Amino acid sequence: MENSEKTEVVLLACGSFNPITNMHLRLFELARDYVNRTGKYTVIKGIISPVGDAYKKKGLISAHHRVVMAQLATKNSSWVEVDTWESLQKEWIETAKVLRHHQEKLEASSCDHQPDSPVREKPGRKRKWPEQRSEFSQEKSPEPKRKAVPKVKLLCGADLLESFGVPNLWKSEDIAKIVGDYGLVCITRAGNDAQKFIYESDVLWQHQTNIHLVNEWITNDISSTKIRRALRRGQSIRYLVPDLVQEYIEKHNLYSSESEERNVGVILAPLQRYTGDTHSRTTTA
Repeated sequence: MENSEKTEVVLLACGSFNPITNMHLRLFELARDYVNRTGKYTVIKGIISPVGDAYKKKGLISAHHRVVMAQLATKNSSWVEVDTWESLQKEWIETAKVLRHHQEKLEASSCDHQPDSPVREKPGRKRKWPEQRSEFSQEKSPEPKRKAVPKVKLLCGADLLESFGVPNLWKSEDIAKIVGDYGLVCITRAGNDAQKFIYESDVLWQHQTNIHLVNEWITNDISSTKIRRALRRGQSIRYLVPDLVQEYIEKHNLYSSESEERNVGVILAPLQRYTGDTHSRTTTA
């Protein structure tokens, strides 16, 4: 299949990134390798979208710091970038809405670059379409082929896929939109039986062709939770996070026993929204 016939894909990763780790970056590389090898798609960009402070997860430090660390981590990347839209929202934004936001941005950008858009003239003068500029042409030139709009797909780990089964954490209609309208590229870790989870979910089973499971053969068990634990205990995190991220964490003394207690007793934003429960209770890290 020629490259021009392949569907262009943008990989979007949503999450806390508290802090971003080398494993987060590896997810993008693993996903791009897999997606490009299908022969149907070509990955043109990766986007990291840190969740906003209103998510209220235990131990979640400010979005400002998490965004800066993600930007430092991707500083030398030629294709992965950080988007701040989600992190700047005052209220927590559902993942389905974040996907829609980025898909709409791609659609708007595509319209701006279509070859048959009106030619801009000087201020105060009427715009002219290309057909109007060819008054002396007897035949209209063939219309140029419109370029397809790239498709956004959610990049995630198997833990996010399995979280679809947690009561009141996701709206069922949002799960259907995510897997049906956009699709998942899911990196599976050792011990995760993602295929079995898909089989046991009617919604996921219905859209299984839009869920791409990527085996992580070179296993890597780095997690943000383990990074924070090491920092609280004064242990080195070198080679677990990018050097610039480590320097930033040390400079601002970001993670400590005190920071881990942030949002303790506060209900996670999705549970508040979907259950209407406003009573304090401890959430997991």
